[in-house]
Amino acid sequence: MKNKFLHPFLFSLLMLGACSSDDDSGEPDPGKEPVNPPPVEAQPINLADYDNGTGVMMQAFYWDVEPRHEWWNLLTEKVDDWANAGIDRIWLPPASKGQSGGYSMGYDPSDYYDLGEYFQHETTETRFGSREELDNLIAAAHSNGIEVIADIVLNHNSGGGKEWNPYVQDSTYTLFDEAHGNASGMFNRTWEDFHPNNTSEYDSGYFLGQDLDHDVQHVQDWLWLNDNSVAKYYKNNVGFDGWRFDFVKGFSPWVVKDWMESVGGFGVAELWDGNPAVLEKYIEETGISVFDFSTFYKLEEALDRYDDLTYLTRDMVWQNYPDKAVTFTANHDTEKDTHEDNRIAAENKMMAYAFILTHPGYPTIFYSDYENEQFQEKLNQLILINNTIATGEVEVLFADNDEYIMHRKGTDGNPGLLLYLSTNGRKSHTVETTWSSKRVMDYTGNTEYTALTTESGVVTIQAPEEGYAVYSIMK
Repeated sequence: MKNKFLHPFLFSLLMLGACSSDDDSGEPDPGKEPVNPPPVEAQPINLADYDNGTGVMMQAFYWDVEPRHEWWNLLTEKVDDWANAGIDRIWLPPASKGQSGGYSMGYDPSDYYDLGEYFQHETTETRFGSREELDNLIAAAHSNGIEVIADIVLNHNSGGGKEWNPYVQDSTYTLFDEAHGNASGMFNRTWEDFHPNNTSEYDSGYFLGQDLDHDVQHVQDWLWLNDNSVAKYYKNNVGFDGWRFDFVKGFSPWVVKDWMESVGGFGVAELWDGNPAVLEKYIEETGISVFDFSTFYKLEEALDRYDDLTYLTRDMVWQNYPDKAVTFTANHDTEKDTHEDNRIAAENKMMAYAFILTHPGYPTIFYSDYENEQFQEKLNQLILINNTIATGEVEVLFADNDEYIMHRKGTDGNPGLLLYLSTNGRKSHTVETTWSSKRVMDYTGNTEYTALTTESGVVTIQAPEEGYAVYSIMK
């Protein structure tokens, strides 16, 4: 069922008696109601006493990770700290051997069953390490209560042997057997398993003659139907708990739906499209989550491209499908993309994270951002906020070009929060909350300002200069 998103312009028209001001002094304008008593020493509630049942996923790689052959070991050393921070899933890069061998990031899959066990493409280990090291990583994650998500590339294959393809009238690299890019001997393939062939002329254009044809029974059997299919081998033998489906524009939604019905687990699709209607249609067709590119692009537009926070009030997937929207501010593709409209500037990253970690949706942290010394402590605090008091109905209280204020109204026993973003100087604003006669503080530590709500819940809050604050009640 779709959740109704309360449109902010309804509130900006009524304003609920709200007022806003630039505030260089650090104190609210005393001429505005309510007049708060002087700030007092903050006495925070213990956020650890609250658990809203949500979590956060870590994208545990970036493009061309280093050191080669040691990545699984490096991640194994980090999972304890990630679990303590509140991470409940890690998304790994494609784990199988690719055509580029020890240099492959896995998106050129050759042998789905070679996870660093067979010498082919001039290496035994993958870029990330050996099968034993992958097993150790998954075991370490599971011992910390963290699920492990496999990146699955189903559109295309690379690294096979050359054979004559009568439907291309040329040779194609579509022969996969023990001597040609498939040393495991599992899921051997020929040109008949790829587009075009005797049953289909469709070719997505990704790789000529190397796009898998999912209408072929042999392909279905080996990818997800057989007891030893890729899907069931990864789940039952390797221990993966879910799936990130790469480049789903290259094949029909029914493929993912059938896969999920066969093996289950968590599923999220990479459907690179900023139109929320397109993403929501895919959710409805497959039943799985999608990466919420609509939110990613609204954040980029609001914080970078147009410098206008009203873009954060426009349509996004999390508004209608909060349980299926996997939100993010960066990934391995956006960070290596040189087009400025496909990435959020570093100076705006933390405001973007503050948005996704306080709003509905399932947030993802990008590995390189988390490893940034300037970000990690702040991200840990936002993860804690996400997993505890980021709950309840969403109400946008105010939005203009340089201010955005959102209220999560909480639930019985959980106070919820206020998010205040400012992109142009220090601001103060008077808003209505659900907190009656409560003193509030910023739980990010970006401002020491505290305030007292009236009996009806009205309060004046502050945002730091070009930054964010997350308010909730004090003891």
